[in-house]
Amino acid sequence: MKKDLTQGNVTKNMLLFAGPMILGNLLQQFYNIADTLIVGRFLGPDALAAVGSAYTLMTFLTSILIGMCMGCGALFSYYFGRKEIGRMQSCMQLSFLLIGGAAVLLNLAVMLFSRPILRLLQTPAELMEMMHTYVWIIFTGLFFVFLYNYFAYLLRAVGNSVVPLYFLGSTALLNIILDLVFVMVFRFGIGGAAAATVIAQAVSGIGLMAYTWIREPNLRFSRQSQTEEKASMAEILRFSFSSSIQQSVMNFGILLIQGLVNSFGAVVMAAFAAAVKIDSFAYMPAQEFGNAFSLFISQNHGAGREDRVKQGMKSALRISMAFCIGVSLLIFLFAPYLMMLFVRPEETAIISVGVGYLRVEGAFYCGIGILFLLYGYYRGINRPEMSLVLTVISLGTRVLLAYLLAPIPSVGVFGIWSAIPIGWILADVTGLLYMKKPSGKNPKNA
Repeated sequence: MKKDLTQGNVTKNMLLFAGPMILGNLLQQFYNIADTLIVGRFLGPDALAAVGSAYTLMTFLTSILIGMCMGCGALFSYYFGRKEIGRMQSCMQLSFLLIGGAAVLLNLAVMLFSRPILRLLQTPAELMEMMHTYVWIIFTGLFFVFLYNYFAYLLRAVGNSVVPLYFLGSTALLNIILDLVFVMVFRFGIGGAAAATVIAQAVSGIGLMAYTWIREPNLRFSRQSQTEEKASMAEILRFSFSSSIQQSVMNFGILLIQGLVNSFGAVVMAAFAAAVKIDSFAYMPAQEFGNAFSLFISQNHGAGREDRVKQGMKSALRISMAFCIGVSLLIFLFAPYLMMLFVRPEETAIISVGVGYLRVEGAFYCGIGILFLLYGYYRGINRPEMSLVLTVISLGTRVLLAYLLAPIPSVGVFGIWSAIPIGWILADVTGLLYMKKPSGKNPKNA
């Protein structure tokens, strides 16, 4: 199931490698929708609101860990491309301890301070106990989220994107089954929904770890000399924290935009909630393709195949642009019908606002497609800090323009919608201009 991304047809290899990653993310999106439907249908609107609010918090915290795993995955891929398996194993051991420790600390912090955090999030009094129960249980699974993502990115780093998909698919199905059993049969309520998720996370995390250690001897930990360990830790900190901060900044920016949207009232809030789900689902394959592209670049950069790095960038750009143009056309044409999947047809005001959002964003999906490739490219050539810079430019522009334009009566919510693609384009221009500089050095010297 492994793929040596430094050999063979560039376009074919990228597509075959990215395919399972894209399918896995699509599967995760379908699961999230199913989970929401089960809670909303059988536990009512209060439970749905509690789960939705907790999900936002969970996404923010898990983005810290996933970003660290993503950054280390690029480093693993680099050393795998260089055939320096011993150095890769040393980085694996140190990064596992670092990110695992961060997961434990986050877990303890959230569980100890769950009530103050919920009050900080302005949780309504009538939902406080329900949300506290859900949050306290759901965050016991944070360490298992780390395990799955750590070993998923490790396997992908050596060209195996299929096995993580198998584990994700089987545990997503398990999660839905347990949701139905705990909620409908045993009547465990919102705590049952949380427990179902934690059990599924444990199965996927522990299962993928066991598979990796049993079936992949080269992916077991190894100790190096103290000098080498210090050098490896410096690399790990650089890669993991740059990617982690990038992911956290992205989610923090979204929270700021959400606060501005809320100021326009229930109709805009409802439209934004539905449209963002459609929007995220539409460009998600381009995002996951960018993650796969990053590992392709890492392996080839590590192997010194700069010819394949350049060829890969051109090929990835063609693939991403073709996809984004197709999705843009579909979103523009079918925006009203997509909104009606989430909103009743008679809710014309909500549909109208949501269609406006989708058509503005959808017209510029090529912008975010290029941005995802730039994120992947700079991680792949060992310049993860540049990915963070582009994220700050994109989200900083988005937030600043949104807060400047939205209060203007003649602009209103259109200012929020238009600020998003402007941020994408500005970051794209910055990243493409910076690309003309000499390519990155290896992690030891960068």
